[in-house]
Amino acid sequence: MSGDNSIFNHNEPESMRQYAISLGVPENAIAMDSAGSRTYDTCYRAKAIFGMNSALLVTQKFHLPRALFLCNALGLDAYGVEANNRNYRRGALFIWNFREQLATVGAFLDVYVNSPMPTLGEPEPLFVD
Repeated sequence: MSGDNSIFNHNEPESMRQYAISLGVPENAIAMDSAGSRTYDTCYRAKAIFGMNSALLVTQKFHLPRALFLCNALGLDAYGVEANNRNYRRGALFIWNFREQLATVGAFLDVYVNSPMPTLGEPEPLFVD
């Protein structure tokens, strides 16, 4: 579970963890990445910190293409599943899609021009039985 937790009372990975546990996912099957404040960081850290070679991404339909692009461009063999358990108002969906277009330009720049270095830390390889 990866996401941002930089603001008090806003911990995306913990919210995802709690939801997964409520659905029956065993706690020991969940790895937490609290330094994934951007999709680029999450994809980069998945390989550099967690030693992943492949990933299954679960995110909203409008975000999935950019997330797949970033992970694949950063060396992960990534596949995606849309998490569309919510209907967005037309205006909100327009805003999210517009934001996603800008973020996609940013993602191309990050991969091919900027190559920013995310917060890393000590390796924490995942082992799948």
